[in-house]
Amino acid sequence: MRKPLIAVLMTSAFFSLNTQAADLIQVYQQALANDAQYASARAALSAGMERVPQGLAGLLPQISASGSNTRGNQEQIAQNNGGNKITSPSVNVRTNSYNLTLAQPLFRWDRWETYQQSKLAQAIAEAQFAQVQQDLITRVAQAYFDVLSAQDNLGATQAQKVATTEQLASAKRNFEVGTQTITDTHEAQAAYDLVVAQEFAAINDLANKRSALQTIIGEAPASLAPMRTGVVISAPEPAVVEPWVSSAEEQNYGVVTAQFNVESAKRDIGRNRAGHYPTLDLIANTGHTYTSGGGNGAGNNNNAIGVQWSIPIFSGFAVTSKVRESIALENKARNDLETARRTASQGARQAFLGVNSGLAQVKALEAAEVSSKSALESNQLGYQVGVRINIDVLNAQKQLFTTQKDLSKARYDTIMNGLRLKAAAGTLKETDLVPVNALLDK
Repeated sequence: MRKPLIAVLMTSAFFSLNTQAADLIQVYQQALANDAQYASARAALSAGMERVPQGLAGLLPQISASGSNTRGNQEQIAQNNGGNKITSPSVNVRTNSYNLTLAQPLFRWDRWETYQQSKLAQAIAEAQFAQVQQDLITRVAQAYFDVLSAQDNLGATQAQKVATTEQLASAKRNFEVGTQTITDTHEAQAAYDLVVAQEFAAINDLANKRSALQTIIGEAPASLAPMRTGVVISAPEPAVVEPWVSSAEEQNYGVVTAQFNVESAKRDIGRNRAGHYPTLDLIANTGHTYTSGGGNGAGNNNNAIGVQWSIPIFSGFAVTSKVRESIALENKARNDLETARRTASQGARQAFLGVNSGLAQVKALEAAEVSSKSALESNQLGYQVGVRINIDVLNAQKQLFTTQKDLSKARYDTIMNGLRLKAAAGTLKETDLVPVNALLDK
């Protein structure tokens, strides 16, 4: 009665752990809420969205109000016919005034160029945020698969430790009955000691990988859904590299940002050249002044409207120097754009080759896994009948576990290269995680 109960409890605990395992989509949602880099980029985007209202403000009317309230003493001094000064008693004088001024730019080319630059600045902020969104997708996926890879490595190492322990015990028993030499025991002991050291390294590596994922999602990661066995990874569509490269050279967000920077540099040249241009403003003014003193008071109203112009004549060559500087900066922006295009093109080519070579590697390692299992079974059988020695079995075990670790890593790398390929082409979106998430055992 006790054994079935224990079995039921163990089974329920197993399914409970499985239901609590987080998949890639859930981990990505955690990163959206907690990743500091993404939060910083979101704040930068909010700040960039304010550039257009600021640029437009230079073209809109500017209204200001001013006023004063002063108090003082006033004495009247006169001269009589004899040249003597006659001073009247001082009078307290109060003056109240206010003034309201409206200035509407009619022609200010520098402000127009600034407004156009503000639109480009907002577009740059949006492109940079889109780049950060893509980076978050690849960072989360890479950290997720790094943890899975570390878990696979630890699992394979522990399985190898169990197999090596059994082989060591067998070698000791055979030595005691005299069917094997002490050399077999020493070889098994050396293999066991090595796999123990590898286990400690694998445990430390797994802790580091989980810590890296925690840095992104802001909390200790739960158990992660592993990759299903025998998954089939899709090849990139289209299956030729040229469309991916063309997309990268035009749609990659690094390229898009560089294109906006070139346009902004052109506008900056026009803005600096406007230092030689005249300016024209519509000016409207209304004001009132009231002065009182000695029991008397008088006031007046001032209303005026008109245009105000200004023509720059000489500014110490400052404008010419700024124009030369902005032309040089435009040339720099153009070269930066070319660098961004070449970098995006190279990234797309590398990722495309990585996907295709990864698919071929996965296929080869799957065949190697089958062969390694057969080789291990043959060596174990040969060891039992005496035609194989202990080191043959140990080497076959090591080969099988190494192949399995390489196979899982090749699958993770191939999936990541597929995501990087879309990122280089500027097409990576959150929905691209859905087919990847479908490969997990949830």
